[in-house]
Amino acid sequence: MFTYRIREDLYLKLLEPSDAEAVFTLTDNSREHLREWLPWVDHTNEKEDTKAFIHNVRHGWADQKMFSAGIVFQGSIAGIAGFNRLDHQNNLGEIGYWLGENYQGKGIMTAVTEAFISYGFEQLGLNKIVIKVATANEKSRAVPERLGFKQEGTLRQEHWLHDQYVDIAVYSLLNEEWKI
Repeated sequence: MFTYRIREDLYLKLLEPSDAEAVFTLTDNSREHLREWLPWVDHTNEKEDTKAFIHNVRHGWADQKMFSAGIVFQGSIAGIAGFNRLDHQNNLGEIGYWLGENYQGKGIMTAVTEAFISYGFEQLGLNKIVIKVATANEKSRAVPERLGFKQEGTLRQEHWLHDQYVDIAVYSLLNEEWKI
């Protein structure tokens, strides 16, 4: 099993089918919080939906097209983060993330994203890492801004979120800009 220690109380782990219940419970307990920005929450209604997600993540990792991991904080799964897309031809990775409501404000996501940046540049040989986030999602926007990403632009009305289109801010960081 893959694990990647970030700090004493925080590490990443490759999700396994046995994690489905914990991930689903976290999703279910944070449903209203997550739903504000993540439309997939409405389609995650039972543990089987989470099992299918974990199955897809594991196949994406095996195919080297994506890499998502469980965020483990103080022994409990706190969220999911990873490269939602890996483009090896262009050495580009796109990071996505979410945390359960009770894990917000503890510096977890900044530390996790920083670990993925290091892993992407140092282990995967990426040239560019992208993070896309709804323009109104200030907490998620703070992560790339804190880590030195540059906002490349805004994709207008890019995602349908519940009953409206939302604009998406596109952030990027180049390997040469990363402080190793």
